Amino acid sequence: MELTDLKIFLAVAEEGSVSAAARKLDYVQSNVTTRLRKLESELGVPLFHRHPKGVVLSERGALFREYARKILQLAEDAAKAVRETEEPGGTLAIGVVETVASAGLLHVLSDFQTRYPHVSLSLVTGTSPDLCAKVLNYELDGAFVTGEIGSSLLVSDYEIRDVVGLVTRSGGEEPDLSRATWVVFPQGCPFRAVTEAWLESEGLRPAQVIETATLETMLGCVRSGLGATLLPVSALPEGDGTLRVVPVPEAYRHMTTRLIRRRDRFVSKAFTAFVERLRAHGFGGQRAFVDAPPDARYDKEKSSV
Repeated sequence: MELTDLKIFLAVAEEGSVSAAARKLDYVQSNVTTRLRKLESELGVPLFHRHPKGVVLSERGALFREYARKILQLAEDAAKAVRETEEPGGTLAIGVVETVASAGLLHVLSDFQTRYPHVSLSLVTGTSPDLCAKVLNYELDGAFVTGEIGSSLLVSDYEIRDVVGLVTRSGGEEPDLSRATWVVFPQGCPFRAVTEAWLESEGLRPAQVIETATLETMLGCVRSGLGATLLPVSALPEGDGTLRVVPVPEAYRHMTTRLIRRRDRFVSKAFTAFVERLRAHGFGGQRAFVDAPPDARYDKEKSSV
């Protein structure tokens, strides 16, 4: 059994067909078929169920996939470990949720790249569940995710305790929770879940929802008066007079965002240096509600609208 056999097996499992895997790997299709049959012969079990439109993993194949991923990642980590130089280098793939991909992070990244020019940095945006899955599947070195991690295989190296507020258009009236339009991220986003939990605690459901995948579009909708949203205050542009932030009930006022990685994965000097830069800049942290007047808050007494 060779590492190339495992790469071919994983490509076929991911693509669902031998021909698609061959195109992805830039291999001759007959070579992929031969290597796959050789692997199955060595193991003594079929790894796939064949059908006219492609293949699907067998029960044993699904089990073998988990080991194949670990073996390939261990081989990659071993190569990285012996090749590391005194200065951080190589590739560093970091996932970020939209609320973290702000000007503050860009400042940290700019400093990091200036200090460590030999690191090739890659940023991937997504929802917290998607990014957790990518870290678990060895697709990312680490990721900023919000909310609970939910896996003992993941560990946190940096945490941001953030204040969450109700964001509306500046100068407008406070939204009636029973009739408000809510601008939200796709399902799986913790801030959407918090919004729904808050409304449910008031015996309400969102009257109307506008779903968007980007923070920029979300803030544009709020500025234009299309709706309101719940966001961490740190994700908002400082000094933006077009937005107003109103405190929400204490139970929904705080969220934690973490930089996570796999517990069992090799930690490169590049990743360690990245965490050090975050700490040096004090990235994240709480910001006060600067736009809301003293009486503008949705506490338990006021929220019974």
